[in-house]
Amino acid sequence: MPDLSRFSHFLKQSNHFSDKDISWICYWVERFCRAFPQWEQNREGAVQNFIQHLSSYKKNYVVTQAQRAVSMYLLFIDTMKGNKKAPVESDQNPWIAYRAQVYRSIQDHIRIKHLALRTEKAYLAWTNRFLDYVERFIKPEWRDEQPRITAHHLRSYLSYLAVQRKISAATQEQAFNALLLLFRVVLHVDVDGLASALRAKRRRRLPVVLTRAEVGQLLSHLQSPYRLMASLMYASGIRLEECLSLRVKDLNFDDETLEVRSGKGGKDRLTLFPKVLHSPMRAYLDDLHLRWERDRKKGAAGVYLPEALALKYPAAQYEWTWYWLFPSKTIFNDERTGTSAYWHMHPSVLQRQIHDAVRSAGINKLASAHTLRHSFATHLLEDGYDIRTIQELLGHSHVETTMIYTHVAVKNKRGVISPIEALARLSP
Repeated sequence: MPDLSRFSHFLKQSNHFSDKDISWICYWVERFCRAFPQWEQNREGAVQNFIQHLSSYKKNYVVTQAQRAVSMYLLFIDTMKGNKKAPVESDQNPWIAYRAQVYRSIQDHIRIKHLALRTEKAYLAWTNRFLDYVERFIKPEWRDEQPRITAHHLRSYLSYLAVQRKISAATQEQAFNALLLLFRVVLHVDVDGLASALRAKRRRRLPVVLTRAEVGQLLSHLQSPYRLMASLMYASGIRLEECLSLRVKDLNFDDETLEVRSGKGGKDRLTLFPKVLHSPMRAYLDDLHLRWERDRKKGAAGVYLPEALALKYPAAQYEWTWYWLFPSKTIFNDERTGTSAYWHMHPSVLQRQIHDAVRSAGINKLASAHTLRHSFATHLLEDGYDIRTIQELLGHSHVETTMIYTHVAVKNKRGVISPIEALARLSP
């Protein structure tokens, strides 16, 4: 098997790939070398057979990734040996350098805008898929060391996603937004007229809502601190990420409110923190404070602070008020800054706990953590609260978004009685 340590170092230093990208590249190189241990005797034939084998059961974008990974490895081998003959592609592989340049430009723009790391990863992933599609199927001509990518190629890719891949409307919208950034900021290409692309048809889906009894059953099957987190989401209507992003300072016991900072769309708002949760929350905070004191005595890392606050107030990351309400158990290494700090609990932890609780409670609905937010809004509507108040508590920009809950509110059907009820009364 090949020694991939030097190759990994080469990728990181020369092409600025992320650790995740490097791990996948090395994975495909290892697969190739294991399948064709004598590849040096007929490298072009080995690569061709490897790609043909993958094409028989892997998707196109996966095959493209594997082919590019093997090409980079062979190019690296030739470079180390001083052999200038290209193995499969030319050793002046333009796509490798071009992709690295595009990724850096997108990363710089996203970080200047202070967008979330999750957004950065999603946008880079869609950029990678789009360039895979262009490289494999479009094969554009090159001018001035850059491929001629046009708005027509974007229309073609969106049509490919909708017609052949049959992705959901929400996923296609995410792809469109990511590639819009690529075309406007990096390529400087006009993308007007995209209405001609075949877009995935949006389906109107009613939200899944639990009854009050089902909410109680769900909460009873959760252990601490997950029961407290789920109770907080149902009590205030906050989203999963908003719940996890709470800090100690965001709890207002006196006025029974919760401060949501930088929610969806970067908006702040106040929502409910009912008194029924005060006692379990105080008990939880007592235990959390002990953990915070232990961290301070050990000189452990602080918590992550938003944007440049750590530079302006460097001591704030160690303060109790800025401590995560639901911190992670391990220290997080920030890919962007290279610093280490505590992050909040990962979303998948609570999602998995709620999923298991739904099954244990025997609830036959596709309920998730977000279902608690839907249930909060629906139950308020059933209790007679006006739609504008609910809109503000949920943080919706448009009341039309909140109006969806009028379709699932059980007590908001205007007392309509089915005619079959009268028929049943007439039956002997």
